[in-house]
Amino acid sequence: MRVRVCINGFGTIGKRIADAISRQPDMEVVGVSKTRPNYEAFVAIRRGFKLYVPKDKILEFENLGIKVAGTIEDMVSSSDVVIDATPAGTGAKYKDLYKSLGKPAIFQGGEKADVADVSFNTLCNYDKALGKRYVRVVSCNTTALLRVIGSLKRYFRIRKIFAVIVRRGADPKEIKRGPINAIVLDPPKVPSHHAIDVKTVLPDLDITTVAVAVPTTLMHTHIVRIEFEEPLSRSDVVRVLEKSPRIILVNSDRYGIRSTAELAEIARDMSRSRYDIPELVIWEDSITVTGSELILVQSVHQESIVIPENVDAVRAITRLTDNPEECMRITDENLGIKRWWI
Repeated sequence: MRVRVCINGFGTIGKRIADAISRQPDMEVVGVSKTRPNYEAFVAIRRGFKLYVPKDKILEFENLGIKVAGTIEDMVSSSDVVIDATPAGTGAKYKDLYKSLGKPAIFQGGEKADVADVSFNTLCNYDKALGKRYVRVVSCNTTALLRVIGSLKRYFRIRKIFAVIVRRGADPKEIKRGPINAIVLDPPKVPSHHAIDVKTVLPDLDITTVAVAVPTTLMHTHIVRIEFEEPLSRSDVVRVLEKSPRIILVNSDRYGIRSTAELAEIARDMSRSRYDIPELVIWEDSITVTGSELILVQSVHQESIVIPENVDAVRAITRLTDNPEECMRITDENLGIKRWWI
């Protein structure tokens, strides 16, 4: 029997989650929701998803020729699990609905941590989410940091982390957002919220982050410095990262690339849907080890990196499997993770 999943919100993240869930052998998409009859509502129908809307908006949708399957309450009622992909801050408002209908829910990183029983990253704390009612998949930047941290801490003892987050100014479709001709301190204090968010998953970790937003839409980039308790070699670090799930090492000398624009172009050329890169990209040339200190640079496709973790969270909540490695294997095989890279 497959787990019935609905996605409340069919925007940047929601549409990707819907596609990902539909490709899992142990899950099915009950439906998706929209509150405005824009082009994404038409896309949802064309992609074969049932569309649910607020009760007072049904006529507005249908007058534009958009077929509506029912209300958002109907969608939630007929599901086993809700994935909330509504805009930041909206998910908390929907929690009362999920609660009243007795449905477990998965929230996104734009919500405050207290919306859920646990903030979640598969590599770091899968066991903490098993059987929970409310789980929060942390943000794109936090997910990226936790992937590299989770991979390394399995083999080495981490003492301290410092990371600079160079954030994209807006997603490609967000025409009213982002700096046009500026580098914006985001926020102008240390640590930025990224370190605080990492600690909602790994509370004992010593981590400091600073962040700036820049005029690009493609990806984020992080400069990460990690101090370990003991000296280590570059080859050991490379070996660990090469075999880590959801991480790609990109050698800029070999491929003749050194930008996020070229990464996106490769994803397009390799026929990746929406040029998504749910893997964390670590620039292999940047990996530098001096004694017990590691420095590396990594790039993050903000629109897709959290999608595998949302799928994993469904399995954790419903206990389809208690094994994180098995969960990631199923998710990644069905999403083609790490199989596209040239």
